Amino acid sequence: MSEFALPQPPVFERVEDERLHRKQRLAAAFRLFARYGFDEGIAGHITVRDPEFPDHFWVNPFGMYFGQIRVSDLILVSSDGDVIKGNQPVNQAAFAIHAPIHAHRPDVVAAAHSHSTYGKAWSTFGRTLDPLTQDACSFYQDHAVFSDYTGVVLDTSEGDRIAATLGDRKAVILQNHGLLTVGHSVDEAAWWFITMERSCQVQMMAEAAGKPILIKPEIAQLAQTQVGTPYSGWFCFQPLYDKIVREESDLLE
Repeated sequence: MSEFALPQPPVFERVEDERLHRKQRLAAAFRLFARYGFDEGIAGHITVRDPEFPDHFWVNPFGMYFGQIRVSDLILVSSDGDVIKGNQPVNQAAFAIHAPIHAHRPDVVAAAHSHSTYGKAWSTFGRTLDPLTQDACSFYQDHAVFSDYTGVVLDTSEGDRIAATLGDRKAVILQNHGLLTVGHSVDEAAWWFITMERSCQVQMMAEAAGKPILIKPEIAQLAQTQVGTPYSGWFCFQPLYDKIVREESDLLE
């Protein structure tokens, strides 16, 4: 059998090239979120650190439909919440949630949150996901529940509490609110959100039909090391990126 090397995350010599790459991935992630129905009015945000100014992040303009976001629409926000580049406002909730996460987790390049249907529904149980499937094992012992819902997040003090609950994990279920995922790239953070949303859907379907059988802990832990790595998250996003760019190439403008 012939052996072919798997693709690897790109490495950049120029910060300008890395910035453009991150912004292209970010715009594509928004288009995919719209395609999958993860949009809910003005709610939801995905952020990515700027490679030159790591305490700044790029994010969607407040009130802009995910399915129309282009690279040129993205805004750059400072650690103080000021819009540094762009002529659109920032969602205060986006800043209050994402700024503390980026501050608490230097390893996190991107974070994703939206009010997706199954994530919202599952969040009302205040439970972590069970290892019911191979895909759900991506989150085995690698996600938490933030149970302190106090309304729309408008203060960074709540963002600090969310970040503390997230810890060094890849995801947190915000009770009565939705899902939040993080990654070492936009690709990874977006993929974790997509597959976590589907895992919420699968668990609710399985429990509605009967009593599902859980994967044994030792096997779930093994599977987590196989499908829950940063590289796996990055790699799983690549065909989705290729698909959305081919179908909606204007996102690169």
